[in-house]
Amino acid sequence: MSTTPHDNRAKKHFRITHPFHPLFGQEFELVEYRNNWAEDRVYFFNTKGEVQSIPAGCTNAAGIDPFVEISAGRSFFRTEDLMELAELLERLR
Repeated sequence: MSTTPHDNRAKKHFRITHPFHPLFGQEFELVEYRNNWAEDRVYFFNTKGEVQSIPAGCTNAAGIDPFVEISAGRSFFRTEDLMELAELLERLR
């Protein structure tokens, strides 16, 4: 009997892809991917060794956004995002 753990799972990594995120372009080892309060989040260890999470949509862990793939660079904004922005601006008036 062996007392050594046999973890054959390959370590998974993700890259932060949101262009305005301060960690843009950096790659981290994925600790956990889960849904919290209706939002998918990725958990990882930051440079201080602390567990940190960010929305999965800011990373490549969530896969390719269908809108981004279909628009193929022809549109920078989704209709629902523009409508949400318009509502926010209206409330701020």
